[in-house]
Amino acid sequence: MNYKKTYFWMSLAMFSWAIAWTNAKIVGEYLSFYNLVFIRFLLGFLSLLPFIIIKKITFPKMVDLKYILIPSLLFFVYNIAFFKGTHYGLAGTGGVLVTTLNPLCTIFIMSLINKRIIKKEVLGMFLGVIGGIIIMNLHKEGIVNILNSSNIYFIICAITWGVMTVSVNYAQKRINPYIFICLCYLLTMIISIPFTNLGELNFSDLDFRFYFNFFLVSIGAMSFGTSIYIYSTPILGPAKVSVFIFSVPFIAMGTAYIVLNEPFTINIAIGGLLSLLSIYIVNK
Repeated sequence: MNYKKTYFWMSLAMFSWAIAWTNAKIVGEYLSFYNLVFIRFLLGFLSLLPFIIIKKITFPKMVDLKYILIPSLLFFVYNIAFFKGTHYGLAGTGGVLVTTLNPLCTIFIMSLINKRIIKKEVLGMFLGVIGGIIIMNLHKEGIVNILNSSNIYFIICAITWGVMTVSVNYAQKRINPYIFICLCYLLTMIISIPFTNLGELNFSDLDFRFYFNFFLVSIGAMSFGTSIYIYSTPILGPAKVSVFIFSVPFIAMGTAYIVLNEPFTINIAIGGLLSLLSIYIVNK
């Protein structure tokens, strides 16, 4: 794969991540959150399994399987918060808030682990916090607004993904990234089974609108988007790949505005720009 093709596929991957917030809000009208998580990870696992078999990727050692447990639990928590947040709140707000706060949470966690932090990271995290405050409208409605039914789930998403990013970083040093994701999807699906009401799943009652959006939120965003991101990282390098993420918040907000008629508020735009600036400062 040459650089031009890599840029093309990465652009599609980021688009799939961005519209997933709108897709999630739509499918949340049809099934319970736990059923959605179960089916999403079932499809994610099945879609990656043929790739693992064709590429003949070596299965990890039994002793290394412990590195899959924590990310899988975090995947489960993140996705429950993801579907609940988009159901009770605005998909566009979630797309901006979570995507911009994720890297800052990761940086903060790594600073605690490494027991050191540099000035530009302090400045970046400060701007990111200010951006988050503006996005959630805390400067007008007060700190209590952080606990409303949408913002709290989006914050859980950001923190969970930050912790998961750190754990995945360590795990992939021992396990091939593709089989790692495939097994994480499988284990997350298994974790969700006790919470799933399989009796509710009557696929004949679901319409094209559900299937179309669920395909995009599972096969599109998870299987395709995540796989392309992992595949492209060693080709372009972490710095260039991270730049593509900057497009996600505003595509997410624009999609929610067009498809769901959600308000395109000035506070989300300003807060998103501040948060993106903070990511740029940290990664510069």
